[in-house]
Amino acid sequence: MATIKIKQTKSRIGAPKDQKRTLDALGLTKMNRVVEKEDSPAIQGMIRKVRHLVTIVD
Repeated sequence: MATIKIKQTKSRIGAPKDQKRTLDALGLTKMNRVVEKEDSPAIQGMIRKVRHLVTIVD
């Protein structure tokens, strides 16, 4: 399957608990950290939930 690189670009401070848990589930714990995940509907849903905090890296 294809992979997707996700980078946390904004701070999680002040975000609701469910969004913090979503970032944890994606493996993003600090700003500017990049993780590589398989592109699946579940991952796409998590990215959509925190789209204001992350970006997709090419």
